[in-house]
Amino acid sequence: MSLAGKNILISGGSRGIGLAIALRAARDGANIALLAKTDTPHPKLEGTVHTAAAAIEEAGGRALPIVGDVRNDDDITEAVLKTQGEFDGIDIVINNASVIDLSPSLDLAAKKYDLMQDVNVRGTFMLSRAAAPILRESANPHILSLSPPLNITPRWLGAHTGYTLAKYGMTMATLGFAAEFAEAGIAANTLWPRTTIATAAVQFALGGDRMMRASRTPEIYADAAYEVLTKPSRDYTGQTLIVEDVLEAAGVTDFSRYAAVPGTPDSELFPDIFLD
Repeated sequence: MSLAGKNILISGGSRGIGLAIALRAARDGANIALLAKTDTPHPKLEGTVHTAAAAIEEAGGRALPIVGDVRNDDDITEAVLKTQGEFDGIDIVINNASVIDLSPSLDLAAKKYDLMQDVNVRGTFMLSRAAAPILRESANPHILSLSPPLNITPRWLGAHTGYTLAKYGMTMATLGFAAEFAEAGIAANTLWPRTTIATAAVQFALGGDRMMRASRTPEIYADAAYEVLTKPSRDYTGQTLIVEDVLEAAGVTDFSRYAAVPGTPDSELFPDIFLD
């Protein structure tokens, strides 16, 4: 299977992992709608929804940039209807938009807690729910959320409780959709990497340049997502998947080409959170 002609709606996607997934699908000739807030250039972050759309077109896909906020129900409705109208359906929803703050509970601002809940959990739920009636009409519908497996050991539950709740909420919503829409044939899975990924979130919210150098590129996430989204939806659902496991199952044994700094041994890469 390929993603040629498939209609994809991504939350976020103006840069980083979301854009990498979009570009991988675009090389097949997919139609990709991006629901993102970044209408104008950010002083620190590269890319807008418009530059992302241009890159998708250049890679061989069709792009539909939609300026909007996944926290806003009207924006979600508009994005779903615009995608359906422009591409004549929706085959795939990717819940990529996410906010990160690893502050301990006593230091976490209430507004930041609410923001993580609104974007990560509510956004995933509302966007997936809004698209579900249209996904039912697809021959191979998928929901994919970029969130971790539910590791409820004290190490992770207590590390950054506010962020943990938000990311696990994404996973719970996705697993709930897998069960609720199983008879409709809508697959719903999550995907998470074993190592950190070289994105703006890693650079500015986690470990700076040092961690960026010890990470893998977003392309490893994109290649794993591609493998998931081309699987038969009725047979491949309700799973909390790991990027490297997905690629190994597809026959990839050498991950060296994904190192952010070429030549970095796997043993020197920084492990991502939530995985023991």
